[in-house]
Amino acid sequence: MPVRRPPLILALSVLPALALTALAGCGQDAQQGPPPPSAESQAAVKDDGGASRAALGRAIDGLFAEDVGRTQALIIMKRGSIIAERYGEGIKPETRLEGWGMGECVTALMVGQLISDGRLRLNESAPIPDWQRPGDPRGEITLKQLLQMRSGLRHSESVASATGGPQVPMARQSDRMRMLYLDGRDDMAAYAEAQPLEAPAGARFVESAATSVILSDLAARVLSPDHNPDRRRKAVGDYLRNRVFAPIGMDSATAGYDRAGTMIGSAAVHASARDWAKLGEFLRHTGSIQGAQILPRRWVQFMLESSPRNPGYGAGVWLNKAKAKGGAAGEEVLFPGMAPANVFACVGEYGQYVIGSPDQLLTVVRLGESDPQQERLVHDRLGKLLAMFPGGI
Repeated sequence: MPVRRPPLILALSVLPALALTALAGCGQDAQQGPPPPSAESQAAVKDDGGASRAALGRAIDGLFAEDVGRTQALIIMKRGSIIAERYGEGIKPETRLEGWGMGECVTALMVGQLISDGRLRLNESAPIPDWQRPGDPRGEITLKQLLQMRSGLRHSESVASATGGPQVPMARQSDRMRMLYLDGRDDMAAYAEAQPLEAPAGARFVESAATSVILSDLAARVLSPDHNPDRRRKAVGDYLRNRVFAPIGMDSATAGYDRAGTMIGSAAVHASARDWAKLGEFLRHTGSIQGAQILPRRWVQFMLESSPRNPGYGAGVWLNKAKAKGGAAGEEVLFPGMAPANVFACVGEYGQYVIGSPDQLLTVVRLGESDPQQERLVHDRLGKLLAMFPGGI
């Protein structure tokens, strides 16, 4: 009589079904892939601009994630039109937002107009009376060297030494902190211009908030020679509005001034995100608006040419060169290897960016509040976002 083994036969019959189920489960997991973009980012994307729409939405989500701090606004323009636009809580398209260090770019544009008008000269000694005294080596500093951040004046930009707040001894505060908030705040230009040389004029690159204040003071000196604070403020404000902001279309833009009536050229420029984007478009088109040349083309080209002492910096603008270092850890400021070589950006503290990519026909604006660690995430995610579009590396 044959031996019956129903349990074994049953087990063997079940195995194929279990295997199929397991395989089906694996396939389902593999097909899931990355999560879809949030509803907010899907609504923000009006046109993909040649990128993957889903990937673009996820990239936008990444720039609004909690780990980057607080992103207030993000705008992406392609061929002069907004293709994606998203705002943080409480921020509207018309909200004026602080550009921080992006004020350097605005100051450079103002100086360019004054040079175009013949009121300042690029290659001559900066007309600061105290520097013109016999034997003062600062008399060798030219306007060009100031614009390219190679004046040689003593300056410490890092705020790391001042993170402890008012209890940090005055001698250990950075020059930037002292000028903007402490003993230099009432007359920032006087503080900046009083600094001695610590390197020969033109010999060394040092990013310096003080330099842009000096440039703003030079503008005020030629526009309002009597040094009255109210008249200085009005003269520079009118010139800035009529010759820089209005032609670009930055109708929301405003600038801040110290008590001496000097524009705080390294910060204190506020504008809506859309108006900051117009600044990027203006530079991307080398100083023209709808074919009309607002600022001499050669001036914007100068702003986008490498400083002799730092290939990654032009004049008020950062460039996408491999040796462009910034920050306490010396990180890359822009995106070499991730984006085209002719990418440029106005960059401000706390993660402010106006990025132009001529080859990709792109302008990207990110405004917000990020600490140094969060700024690195913002930087990296912006680089990856640029790489999504045609023409990227």
